[in-house]
Amino acid sequence: MEFFKDWGERFSKLYTNLPEKFETIIKDPMVILTIIACLAIFIAIFKFKKIKLNARIMSHVAIALALSTILNVFRIYRFPQGGSITLGCMVPILIIAFAYGKEVGFLTGFLYGLINLLTDPYIIHPLQMLFDYPLPSLAMGLAGLRVFRNKRLIGIFVAFFTKFLCHFISGVVFFGSYAPAGMGAVLYSLMVNLPLVGVEMVICMVIVKLIPTERIIKMVNPNYISFN
Repeated sequence: MEFFKDWGERFSKLYTNLPEKFETIIKDPMVILTIIACLAIFIAIFKFKKIKLNARIMSHVAIALALSTILNVFRIYRFPQGGSITLGCMVPILIIAFAYGKEVGFLTGFLYGLINLLTDPYIIHPLQMLFDYPLPSLAMGLAGLRVFRNKRLIGIFVAFFTKFLCHFISGVVFFGSYAPAGMGAVLYSLMVNLPLVGVEMVICMVIVKLIPTERIIKMVNPNYISFN
C-alpha cells in the first residue's frame, strides 16, 4: 500500500507549484543560458545533418515524453541520499532512439531532462544542473547508434553507463561534502549512483526484452530499417 500512497502523492504534486519551481530554475541566469546554448547546438546539428522533424516524429516524441514523465511517478524505491528507481521511465525514450536514430533520441532525452528539471528542480550550480538533468537522459540517445541496431541490450548498457558517468561526476564535484566522515567523495558518489542507475538499467532491459520491441519500432517508424 505504501507504493500506491507514494505514487498518488507524486502524481498529485507533479505539476503543482510550477511558478515556484520555475523561479528556482531562473534564479541563476547561467542556468537559462546553459539550456539555450544546448538547444542552439541541437538546432545546428539538425540543420547540418538535414534532419527534418515532421509531424509524425514530433507527435511520437511528445507521446514518449508524456509516457516517461508518467512512468517517473511510479518509483519503486527511493534512496536516502536522493534519487529513485522507477518502473522503466527511460524505455519510451529508448524506443524513440531505436526507431529514429541517435539524434532524435538525444533530443527526446534532452527535452525529458528539461521536463524533469521543471517538475523537480534541485540546482546548486549550472554545471550540476546540466549533469543531473539534461545530460543523463540525453545519453539514452546513444542506444540509437547504428552499431547497436541488432545489439539493443548493449546499446542500453552504453546509454546507462554514460548516464551513470554524468551523475557520478556531479556527485563527486558537487555533492562530495555530503559523504559520511572518513568516506571520500569518489566512493560516496559511486555507492549512491551505481546501484541507482544499475537497477534502473536492468529494469529497462527486462522491459525491452518482454515487450514486442521490434513491432513497436516498426509501428513508430515503418522505415527504421533503412533509417540513417
